[in-house]
Amino acid sequence: MDLFSLKWSSMVLHALYHWPDHRARTGELQRSLQGISKKMLFQTLKELEQRGLIARHVYEVIPPKVDYRLTPLGMTLAAPIEQMYQWGLENQAALDQMAANYHAATDAPSNVACTADPAPDAD
Repeated sequence: MDLFSLKWSSMVLHALYHWPDHRARTGELQRSLQGISKKMLFQTLKELEQRGLIARHVYEVIPPKVDYRLTPLGMTLAAPIEQMYQWGLENQAALDQMAANYHAATDAPSNVACTADPAPDAD
């Protein structure tokens, strides 16, 4: 399955999972995903749409308005992604310690960090 060949796929699905009604506009998604370029976001959204995981909705208004929302199929994938994200949060201290131990043993710089901010607190 090459769904995750785009590095941002799981993060976009995770972000949409946290937005009200599981939908967001492009700018909202870009602001919530630190480090993603506009080009990469559009590429990822297109790929997820082609795979049926998200749906694109174009509103008949001026100026144009487009949003993206999780499909039922996308929800079935976003839920386990959320579980993995929560696991990472619950085990962050242990993961950080293991990374520090590894980098100390290999003299490699430690630059691993979790910086995804999926959406404003909508819960």
